[in-house]
Amino acid sequence: MSFVRPGTGWPDDPATPGTPVAHTPDDVRKLAAASGSLGELTARQSVCRTCPRLVEWREEVADVKRRAFAGETYWGRPIAGWGADDPKLMIVGLAPAAHGGNRTGRIFTGDRSGDWLFASLHRTGFAVQETSTHAGDGQELVDARMAAAVRCAPPANKPTPQERDACLPWLVRELELARPRVIVTLGGFAWQALWAALPDAPRPRPVFGHGVEVRLESGVTVLGCYHPSQQNTFTGRVTAQMLDDVFRRAAAL
Repeated sequence: MSFVRPGTGWPDDPATPGTPVAHTPDDVRKLAAASGSLGELTARQSVCRTCPRLVEWREEVADVKRRAFAGETYWGRPIAGWGADDPKLMIVGLAPAAHGGNRTGRIFTGDRSGDWLFASLHRTGFAVQETSTHAGDGQELVDARMAAAVRCAPPANKPTPQERDACLPWLVRELELARPRVIVTLGGFAWQALWAALPDAPRPRPVFGHGVEVRLESGVTVLGCYHPSQQNTFTGRVTAQMLDDVFRRAAAL
């Protein structure tokens, strides 16, 4: 098994060797709630070892690697939220990809989905570069922040309901500290997971769809966006214009 040890020089690593580690769902709840800043929260997110199946998988992938990245060191840890500390926009995805975020140390970085996403964010003014290849590559988000509903790469890209629920307090606290005005969810899983993190989530839960817009009592607006997965982009279910339309609407809001 392989992963980057906290505080050993990985670019933008939020943790140190002394960062407290969650080993149980109760640990996650306590450590998330006690985090007084986004810096403290993301450090704790990045060393979590609560879900045995996810820990085993992410570290096995980091050890075995994909042939195209055989010469690279993989991050192999949970992917913390990143971006602006006072964002107007929060982007919430499903989970890091095994050879994307789990390799690069940053959500949506280093895979085809990220290529589409960052190009759109750059065109709409939310990112300073049109590509993102690795943590520390100079990419920055403008008035925006990214997080995942599940922080570890799951086998077959399918976290279990138990893993989703165990990870939820990390997202709850990140939203509390970041206080975004707009939240864009990428895909149906992130859309469903988000409602459990919001105290004023409507009932019944709104149905997911591309461009669906929900205004909460708090004044926050949630926008649905199809995930820019290879399947969606190859088939034309998601186009560059569709992504741009969602992020331009987010900017307008």
